[in-house]
This record gives sequence, structure tokens and C-alpha cells, in this order.
Amino acid sequence: MFQNSDIAKLIIRLSLGIMMLFHGVDKIINGIGGVKYLTTNAGLPEFLAYGVYVGEVVVPIFIILGLYARVASVVLALNMLMAIFLAHGGSLLALGKHGAPVIELPLFYLILSVAVFLLGSGRYSVNSK
Repeated sequence: MFQNSDIAKLIIRLSLGIMMLFHGVDKIINGIGGVKYLTTNAGLPEFLAYGVYVGEVVVPIFIILGLYARVASVVLALNMLMAIFLAHGGSLLALGKHGAPVIELPLFYLILSVAVFLLGSGRYSVNSK
């Protein structure tokens, strides 16, 4: 039977996974120097910066496929919390030049990650029920 909710879950998963994967591919091509700087500047060990490859390459692939999407979405949510903390920690309530919060994009990814966690991967996924 045709289920609109499963189509919606697929659209959310694909949107989140594909858009985040663009960020990961950029990190693969251009490196993570900026992430390393932010990590060490916050007093954290530099090796933690390499977690961005998990959060922005591996996890989005899992979310796209619907393979352990709930677990992957928790990892991505933690990645986004870390990105918000490292890149925007001093300006959480600040507004950008167009009136939106400066944390708009990572916050949007965080909210979508929570949605995937709550909804699950749905019927159109690798490990659907």
C-alpha cells in the first residue's frame, strides 16, 4: 500500500544526507584546516577535528541509504552541536545580515537529524522493517 509518510521520511533522509555530504566532499577536497583551528582554539585536541569526516561523509551515506539511520542521525546531531559550539559559540543568539540566526544552517541540519531520529528511516531504506 502507498504510504505518504514513508515517502516523506525518504525525502527528509535524502535531503539531509545529500546536502550534508556536499560539506563532507568539500572537506575531502579542501582539507579540514579550518576545523582543526576551531578545535584547537577551543582547547580541544586536534585529532577530534578528524571526526568531521565521520559526521559529514560516512554518516550522511548511512542516512541516505537508511542504514541505521537513527543511530547515524544521532551522530550527525552531535556533529552539528559541535559545529555550532566551535564556529558560533559566542554568537548563538546573533542575527545575520538577512535577519536569520547566524547558526541557521547547522541548526537546520540539527533539527532534521532529530526528525530522522524520531521518525526512523521508513519503508524505503536498506534496513526497513
